[in-house]
Amino acid sequence: MDGMLSQDEINALLAGMDTSGGGGDAGGDGAGDAPAEAAAASAPAAGGIDESLLTDSEKDAIGEVANISMGSSATTLYSLVNQKVNITTPQVELATWETVINNYERPCVFIQIKYTVGLDGTNILILKEHDVMVITDLMMGGDGTNTEGEIGELQLSAISEAMNQMMGAAATSLSTMINQKVDISPPQATLLDMINDDPSDIADFLTGTFVRISFKMQVGDLVDSTLMQLYPIDFAKTLKDTVISGDSGAEAAPEPAPAPAPAPAPEAAPAPGPMPAQDPSMMQGMPQMGMPQMGMPQMQMMPQMQMMPQMMNMNIQPAQFQNFAGGTTIMAGGENIGIIKDVPLEVTVELGRTAKPIADILDFAPGTIIELDKVAGEPVDVLVNGKFVAKGEVVVIEESFGVRVTEIVQ
Repeated sequence: MDGMLSQDEINALLAGMDTSGGGGDAGGDGAGDAPAEAAAASAPAAGGIDESLLTDSEKDAIGEVANISMGSSATTLYSLVNQKVNITTPQVELATWETVINNYERPCVFIQIKYTVGLDGTNILILKEHDVMVITDLMMGGDGTNTEGEIGELQLSAISEAMNQMMGAAATSLSTMINQKVDISPPQATLLDMINDDPSDIADFLTGTFVRISFKMQVGDLVDSTLMQLYPIDFAKTLKDTVISGDSGAEAAPEPAPAPAPAPAPEAAPAPGPMPAQDPSMMQGMPQMGMPQMGMPQMQMMPQMQMMPQMMNMNIQPAQFQNFAGGTTIMAGGENIGIIKDVPLEVTVELGRTAKPIADILDFAPGTIIELDKVAGEPVDVLVNGKFVAKGEVVVIEESFGVRVTEIVQ
């Protein structure tokens, strides 16, 4: 093939495999090394990844931004699943659609999020199917073990809501870093097997080289997996530059703070010059109190000075109190009892009482006879508002019962 290697041969060489069918040593040392060197030289071009598109310092900066954002997302996910969530160790690298297919479990769930305010770009989160099943089961009140079956619309809707809240928290973190509002659109979740899917149908940037950030994600003892986040290279660089410029701006902002050094202004402000002018007549005969520092005490003393002549003309006499000695004086106030004469009181006549265990009370039925602690013909008790005040005897008035009071209890 004119010295060119096929794609299968390149993949086999990169994976450390031998495609010579056991005859790798038969060609001799010199013959075997030349194709290997050619393959190594052509591998980056064949894979479509130009490592010069992103420097190591840019990768570190992007990874740090992603790490801070995912820290907020982990806290949000914890509140949704009520399980300890740990999302750490971001690894930033350049990737293509083929490398994602070869290095990630399939099928998986793609969640696409677009920035609508503050930033202009798109990022995609990729979760394994099993991880989505666990998270959504926990969100719906399960214990995270109901992972049988396939992902349906219910699971996709639940994981979209989870990602919406997680990335919303991440957007809040970004807002703090760049000192401006950041907002996102509602995430869209899709289950893909990636083999038969066209990347252009998902996002245009997936057809070329893009940034892949891999996180280690742990959810309790149920999930120990990898979460991937994909960025277009241009957007990743813009995000990094925006965060760095936002940080530098935040550091420079405090410098103007000393500018409010016109602190002397507050000293002049407290001088209530117009206040003494409200009543200039009060200043007559008191020149010694015209000093600024005596202004406030002066205003406090003026009302007292105005009241002094009035107090001198008042007729002051000792207080006189009514003598309450003797019982007749107390009864004299009895006429005021008419104020409460219309207050209704509850009068109860009690024939007698008894105590019964719960078992006997449960056996009560129509016709049951209950023996009381009173003998037949004995006076009954008259109670007013629950207080025993009199005794009486039962009488019949036409067709109604009544009580004739026979004794008032003191």
